[in-house]
Amino acid sequence: MNLVISKNRKELTYYLRDPLFKNSLFIMLTSVSSNGFGFIFWMLAAKLYPAEDVGIATALISSMALLVLLSRFGLDFSIIRYFPSNDKSRIFSTSAIITTFFAVVFGVIFIIGVDVFSPELHLLKSTQNAVLYLIFLAVSSGTALTGISFIAVRKAAFQFLQSIVVGSRILFLIPLIFLGAIGIFGAVGISFVLALATALILLVMSGIRPGFVIDRGFLNKAFHFSAGNYLAGLFVAAPNMILPIMVLNVLGAEQAAYYYIAFMIAALLFMIPNAISMSLFVEGSHGEELKKTVKKSLFAIFSLLIPAVVILYICGGWLLGVVGADYTAGGLEVLKVMVGSSLFVGVNFVYFAIKRVQKDVKGLVIITGLVFGLLVGLGYLFMIIFGIVGVGYAWLVGNGIGSAMVGVMVWREGWV
Repeated sequence: MNLVISKNRKELTYYLRDPLFKNSLFIMLTSVSSNGFGFIFWMLAAKLYPAEDVGIATALISSMALLVLLSRFGLDFSIIRYFPSNDKSRIFSTSAIITTFFAVVFGVIFIIGVDVFSPELHLLKSTQNAVLYLIFLAVSSGTALTGISFIAVRKAAFQFLQSIVVGSRILFLIPLIFLGAIGIFGAVGISFVLALATALILLVMSGIRPGFVIDRGFLNKAFHFSAGNYLAGLFVAAPNMILPIMVLNVLGAEQAAYYYIAFMIAALLFMIPNAISMSLFVEGSHGEELKKTVKKSLFAIFSLLIPAVVILYICGGWLLGVVGADYTAGGLEVLKVMVGSSLFVGVNFVYFAIKRVQKDVKGLVIITGLVFGLLVGLGYLFMIIFGIVGVGYAWLVGNGIGSAMVGVMVWREGWV
């Protein structure tokens, strides 16, 4: 018995010291924190605010996240790839200035054309709401980039602390209830302001000193890698922001609220492959043996993902019921389908990380573009045919076809 305990302790110590698993652990804890606080946040919002306000707020937050994504230009991935061998402070400062500037520019364009992009968000025509939106957009951009930087220097624990600060958004829901949808949005924005202030202190502790400098040498060196990963990053993340807006515009604010809550719960599973594949990218960028790291990553993903899928499939109805009976009736079916799609997501994310380590930008763009096209195209088509559950079918079919393509590519490249 003592020998078994001793062996288990040694294995646990090994995993905790292994950079891949250590970084993955804190990235997953960050996701657990973000999604956990997010679930509580939206549960309270659903109880305190009308479903229509919740639906509009989800679209506001999704649009902000989409604009932050558009403004990254792949520099977040270049931070991970080039931090190990270059001046981290100059790379961070360059990336922060460029991404924040363009986030605000894209935000202005979105507000001016809101009647075209998302007519339901007409409240942004108010000058006060528009200014608030742009401020929170800039802060959100900075917060996202600092989180990536912590991962790049193998200090994902700091990103975890940052996510806890973002969780403070729960505290602002009740004081801002009189503002309706803007109150929900404002609670999120204030938490980002606090998180960015905290992150800047942690950055200095990590040896990164932000400044007003643009390193043209880094931009020239990283241009091809950044451009390709920018496009691939859009393909991977954009469906998370586009689909809630599509549901709002096609099925209405109430259905958008049901879908978003179901997605938030399903995202608890997506965090597993996301965290481990991100660590795979970091370790590969630091020169670790790729095939060995890939095998460890796949083992870790499915060891965690399979039991989590079973548990969430069984308990999903209860979780939605905590939010409200309407959310169980409206979102359970789509949640169950999305839970199954996470297995395919795991395969796809590992392959994305492999392509990034290999700097195979062309291969990365092809596979991510395929999955993106399937998710958005099938999401719209299935939404019209099947209603809200059609979005879940799109997640399952789109990622399933993507995994099949990954299998073909892996066989051709001689990985198996």
